[in-house]
Amino acid sequence: QVQLVESGGGLVQAGGSLRLSCAASGRTFGTSDMGWFRQAPGKEREFVAAISSSGRSITYAGFLKGRFTISRDNAKNTVSLQMNSLKPEDTAVYYCARKRLGVGVISNANAYDYWGQGTQVTVAS
Repeated sequence: QVQLVESGGGLVQAGGSLRLSCAASGRTFGTSDMGWFRQAPGKEREFVAAISSSGRSITYAGFLKGRFTISRDNAKNTVSLQMNSLKPEDTAVYYCARKRLGVGVISNANAYDYWGQGTQVTVAS
């Protein structure tokens, strides 16, 4: 069983920064690709970023244009998302998730089997 707990969300002014963290339980963290998704009210869940188990391969959604950085610390079983230059349209609930081993496309939510409860990010204009 894997449990994922996100933290670090909150209210920030446009142009500000937040750092989200996801703490994972279970001994499979170090062998699992991890991802961040977000869901705004009335919209579908969308891919934000993903990182391979080793941290050497990283994928970002095209709309980010370098504003976010994903990282992981396998010794601490954590994956983080540094978000800079935040915009009101970044307002959403952000989720971390564990990707199924060898299954699916890394940007597709259906490829992930465990999800955290989400953390709210609100960017005020």
